[in-house]
Amino acid sequence: MAKTPVRPTDDAARALARSLMTAARFAALGVLHPDTGAPFVSRIAFALGGDGLPISLISTLSLHTRALQSNPVCSLLVGEPPATGDALAFARLSLTATADFVAPEAKAELRDLYLKAQPKAQLYIDFTDFSFVRFRVISGALIAGFGRAYELSAADLA
Repeated sequence: MAKTPVRPTDDAARALARSLMTAARFAALGVLHPDTGAPFVSRIAFALGGDGLPISLISTLSLHTRALQSNPVCSLLVGEPPATGDALAFARLSLTATADFVAPEAKAELRDLYLKAQPKAQLYIDFTDFSFVRFRVISGALIAGFGRAYELSAADLA
């Protein structure tokens, strides 16, 4: 029987995963294309809501919005490598989540928090085609560098 390369999750892994989420300004969002069912990835702005869950502001004009409306199961990848060095040597966190669209009347509660993380969103945050999405994390996969892989639960990332 092959030995798993995944290490037992410890406090250091939890802290690193949370720090990647806190520092992230952008994420790669993986969805299923609503017409073909094929994987589709796009870059989105990223922030954490007051409850610690990832949020983003997305437009109804984007394909990923239509995909999330069709099937809210998605994945997010956070953790930007520095400009130099081997990108695979740096930490990154893959999250499995479900997307919940925030009701328009609740947009105000996230507005100021989001603008602190994404000040350039001031240009379009009040456009009617933009809405907030809250990502309810199911699990995470942390790569903390070569040979350092961890599986995390939603509780580990809270």
